[in-house]
Amino acid sequence: MADELQQFREEIFDINEQLLDLLTQRGKVAKKIGDVKRKQGITVYDPKREKEMLNALIDKNEGPFSDSVIKQLFKEIFKASTDLQKADNEKHLYVSRKLKPEDTVVHFENGGAIGDGNKSFVFGPCSVESQEQVDAVAEDLASKGEKFIRGGAFKPRTSPYDFQGLGEEGLKILKNTKDKYNLNIVSEIVNPADFEMADQYVDVFQIGARNMHNFELLKEAGRTNKPILLKRGLSATIEEFIKAAEYIASEGNQNIILCERGIRTYENATRNTLDISSVPILKQGTHLPVMVDVTHSTGRKDIMLPTAKAALAVGADGVMAEVHPDPSVALSDSGQQMDLNEFNHFYDELKPLIDKYNNGEL
Repeated sequence: MADELQQFREEIFDINEQLLDLLTQRGKVAKKIGDVKRKQGITVYDPKREKEMLNALIDKNEGPFSDSVIKQLFKEIFKASTDLQKADNEKHLYVSRKLKPEDTVVHFENGGAIGDGNKSFVFGPCSVESQEQVDAVAEDLASKGEKFIRGGAFKPRTSPYDFQGLGEEGLKILKNTKDKYNLNIVSEIVNPADFEMADQYVDVFQIGARNMHNFELLKEAGRTNKPILLKRGLSATIEEFIKAAEYIASEGNQNIILCERGIRTYENATRNTLDISSVPILKQGTHLPVMVDVTHSTGRKDIMLPTAKAALAVGADGVMAEVHPDPSVALSDSGQQMDLNEFNHFYDELKPLIDKYNNGEL
């Protein structure tokens, strides 16, 4: 009997080694699958696929282990494999330039592009207030050959009593403007449930500074097929900003445009403090295009031009700024929006510089 017991023990030992070898092989294949998923922008964990594999195993189970034991054992194996894929993912984020050395370029049907090596403009009113207001700015932009217009239909405000935007009616106004002037619409979404509704109106979903840490909103943005313009949070570090972009990319959408819009510091000479050094840091660390919002970063029309020049000089892919036909009656940010005359001066000063960048002269 002792010899028989020893024989069974040796048999179990051999089986353990076979199991270890098979688990090692499975782990190696799982890591390869993780590499492919990262390159294709596919989420690491796929609960539907896991359920299919478990059902197939249970169908083939002939004992002596019960179906529940088989399910428990293989769920642990699946979890370990997923953890391997996630561990690799943490070494190189989807947005990391180490994973993707070439620049991400966001293309648009009207010929616009952000991140292609040329410098781009995104201008427009802070809030959508009327069709006439948006059209006045759009007509000016279209006459200049521009490809984008921004405008807020949903406005997260510091005070609950301030103008919160026109909602879907504002998006309809923007869509009318797009149809008239062939401009790509950039507008902010603040509620994850609104992406589906807004998809019929908006070309670029903006996630504002106040929502940079709204992780459910970021996840939902990652499940859309439209580009996302992500603004840096009011007090976010560069690492936190990159990780917020990773939330979007990890859900499958890597058409992300980063936007430096100033951070909150002790300085009060400007609305925020423009962290100009973030631009080259973001360009070095990620493959995503980076824009600079000179309106929200400074809050001062008298210094928007030099800050825009500085942004271009350090490698920004473009500049954002707010323009309103009559800022004195604007329902939000009236003091920092340029009127059309101020905007034309700003544009006339900046456009030749951009042309030189785009022609490789600078």
